[in-house]
Amino acid sequence: MLPSRYPAVLLMACVFAVSPAWAAVSFTLKNSADSMVGAMEKISARHEDTLPDIARANGLGFREIKLANPGVDTWLPGQGTEIMLPTRYVLPGTPRVGIVLNIPEMRLYYYPPQDTGQAPEVITHPIGVGRQGWATPYLDTRIIQKKTRPSWYPPESIRKEHAEMGDPLPKRVPPGPKNPLGNYMMRLGMPEYIIHGTNKPFGIGMRVSHGCIRLYPEDIKSLYQQVKLNTPVRIVNQPYKVGRLEDKIYLEAHPYLEEDTEQFEGNLTSVVEMLIDITGERGYQVDWDLVKTVIAESNGIPVEIGMVIAEDPEGPEKQEIVSAQ
Repeated sequence: MLPSRYPAVLLMACVFAVSPAWAAVSFTLKNSADSMVGAMEKISARHEDTLPDIARANGLGFREIKLANPGVDTWLPGQGTEIMLPTRYVLPGTPRVGIVLNIPEMRLYYYPPQDTGQAPEVITHPIGVGRQGWATPYLDTRIIQKKTRPSWYPPESIRKEHAEMGDPLPKRVPPGPKNPLGNYMMRLGMPEYIIHGTNKPFGIGMRVSHGCIRLYPEDIKSLYQQVKLNTPVRIVNQPYKVGRLEDKIYLEAHPYLEEDTEQFEGNLTSVVEMLIDITGERGYQVDWDLVKTVIAESNGIPVEIGMVIAEDPEGPEKQEIVSAQ
């Protein structure tokens, strides 16, 4: 059961059974000041469903659906069990251009180029990211190569790791079901890192790669067809995202990476910076006790934490907020 504050935040749509078609998640951005898209949904699980099945059918990764459904069995949710789908998103605090990869959220956002007069759009997909010790780097880069049915040439470090585990790798893995790159890949300007598919889709929404970005096979196929060479790519570290929908302010919190504990534990600086960024010259009021609760839970569900007000930004409301960190 969600805490009582959530019903005012969530837009619920009840769906029964998992759709056999994979979900394509795209949203039109009607107001440039807004940074919230999507709606929360609930479904009723079937006897044969697993949480990974439900996640994939609804454009979600493994961790997203687990965090939103504590206490639900991963492999046997059970006939009729209510499953929360965390399909409402605060957009990352970045320019809305090209591809944005938010590593702690394990989610990709793509802002396709638009014709003059056409409303902006965002497309989002869950991703798998680099595990601890093989972390995905944070940088601004671009797509420098695209290839279908790629061969995989595992670097020496990965071949050594596999050999030590008794699973030696060849120097070249040809296209096919044993190739971990799947059928599509897009190389980044830092050439050892690529965005690709996978032959192990259950790893989407987990830290399982050697630093590259994995997508579900159906998602990388769609993205590959849309993204052109030289598309900018921004890789960011934003476990906490603050956004607006009209005059309401929302916070979406995800678990930070283990190696970033010192940076984020007990530190609200990034939240304050995002508040200042989204409110501009206007003041705001925020429930800081609720902010701390949302961060403590870090379940990926956006929660309304305050509102924008038409006050002088140097007035008491904004000063009080800044001093509350």
